Amino acid sequence: MEKLILKKTTRTPAVNFDPDRGIFEIKGKSIPENSTGFFGPLLEYVEKYSSHPAETTVLNVRFDFFNTSSSNRIHSLFKRFEKLYLRNSDVTIRWFCENGDENMRDAGRDFKAMLQVPFEIVEVEEL
Repeated sequence: MEKLILKKTTRTPAVNFDPDRGIFEIKGKSIPENSTGFFGPLLEYVEKYSSHPAETTVLNVRFDFFNTSSSNRIHSLFKRFEKLYLRNSDVTIRWFCENGDENMRDAGRDFKAMLQVPFEIVEVEEL
């Protein structure tokens, strides 16, 4: 599989999916006008990746902000990684948030509570 790289825009996050290394990264703001249109190809990509995953898979998520419709799609994306994990793959989701950003930390905790996949909340000085 080829890498999936999308540059960030004012409404969508940067995406860097590297299937050979098993490193998946999303970073930025997610307020697309059509969240299904933006996240749909990402969901399909992860579904394809799941048929031949790397030895370990890590999803690094660094959102500045996301809207409600993105939240639903983000959850769907996490469920794809959870499905891979439940098939005995080594998968970790890392949710990065800035120290003191209670809203993003709480969002990470909410996602973590809904999933059965290793999910780390990592507080950093700056995203």
